[in-house]
Amino acid sequence: MFAALILLPLAGAIVTWLIPYDRLRPKVLSLFALGHLGIVIHVLTFTPPESPGGWFHLDALGKIVLLSTSLLFLFCAVYSIGYLFYRRERSNRVLCIGLLICLAAASLVTITHHLGLMWVALETTTISMAPLIYFNRNARSIEATWKYLLICSVGVALALIGLYFLAYATIVAKVEPSLLLDDLMRDAGQLSSGWVHAAFVFLLVGFGSKMGLAPLHTWKPDAYGEAPGLVGAMLAGGLVNLAFLALLRVYQLCLATKEIAFFQNALVVMGLISMLFAAIFMARQADFKRMLAYSSVEHVGIMAVALGIGGKAIFGALFHILANGLTKGVLFLSSGNIHRSYNSKSTVQVRGALRRLPWSGGLFLAGFIAITGSPPFAPFISEFTIVSSAFMQGRMLVGALFLLSLAIIFIGMALTVLPMVMGDVPEDSEKTSYRDSLLTVGPPLVLLLMVFLLGVWIPQPLMDLLREGAALLEVPQ
Repeated sequence: MFAALILLPLAGAIVTWLIPYDRLRPKVLSLFALGHLGIVIHVLTFTPPESPGGWFHLDALGKIVLLSTSLLFLFCAVYSIGYLFYRRERSNRVLCIGLLICLAAASLVTITHHLGLMWVALETTTISMAPLIYFNRNARSIEATWKYLLICSVGVALALIGLYFLAYATIVAKVEPSLLLDDLMRDAGQLSSGWVHAAFVFLLVGFGSKMGLAPLHTWKPDAYGEAPGLVGAMLAGGLVNLAFLALLRVYQLCLATKEIAFFQNALVVMGLISMLFAAIFMARQADFKRMLAYSSVEHVGIMAVALGIGGKAIFGALFHILANGLTKGVLFLSSGNIHRSYNSKSTVQVRGALRRLPWSGGLFLAGFIAITGSPPFAPFISEFTIVSSAFMQGRMLVGALFLLSLAIIFIGMALTVLPMVMGDVPEDSEKTSYRDSLLTVGPPLVLLLMVFLLGVWIPQPLMDLLREGAALLEVPQ
């Protein structure tokens, strides 16, 4: 079943490449996305045993990220049928192929326990998404694509140096060289402390740049701003979680080597810096898709802070993987509809979205309420768990800065979102052919309902999975 998670999307990529009709490819994309989710549900219910050699093993952390990624991908795929109907001036072959290759690589990230193979899979997600950012084929999109490729690739290259240092630490310790997570954790007590410290620094910077932690986030505003809405949703709600999973693997190694305090402090500092950066740049954004990019910077900061705090905040971080991923789907898909209707991302030209697009405007407004941590939506549960854990541990300054950043971000985002959706449509607003339809409104609506349900009730199987994942990251007493 592990192979099916990778081979099915790759088979879908080949099929979509062979199909000559643009109208048919998004439907085939959706069928393969549905098949992938079916396999995911099967492996979550009947988890296959670890592969010989330990290269492939689906633990609780991988399950959470795999479920979140496959769910979001399915709704983005269904949305693409309606969205690409309005983008018939461009071929969608590369878009559909790139998404399916990215899904295959994302699946590999979640199931492998070999850090070298995980690195290859992460780099594959970077490369496969780059042509999709260039979908609009203009000067700004090519600039955004190169920024994305350059910064993310440099970051992942730094992570590769970190893996080299880890491997060399095993050589210095005179144990069998390996990049298998289980082997490294077994021999953690014998590894050279100096090389391990250096490895952790490079891995944090490398995977942090892939996540978009400030000040390594500079690719995000351009990439998210220029990419189609469904690509932005996968970047913010899917690829971010894959990079975070890589950091979780590093965290597990830190636990095993007893160097966890050093790594936790670095995570808290980088997380708070990310939240403060987002708070500063969120206010009065002239481009609402760039605003969503800074919202992503905020939320990767939230996850980093939670991981650095430890304790019950770990549960909040794992739940935030789902909460943030699904909510980002609501925001990016509905913002894509608004962009198509107004043919503009400018907050000066986009006004009265509730009047022109009652469904998309309402979904964007609800998504704003959810992503800012307001009840009764799922992000409220995760963020409340994180900040309450900070105060319970006596980390008053961290908790205070966390709350201050959230408050400033809420105000700054509201100053952008509320004028967009309220009021009257400007008289000089461009008239376009876009109209809300079931296929463009249905996916973000279902995602919003899921975010709402997770805010009032967490199913017991999911609760057990989150607790199992948190147990893997507990600091030994």
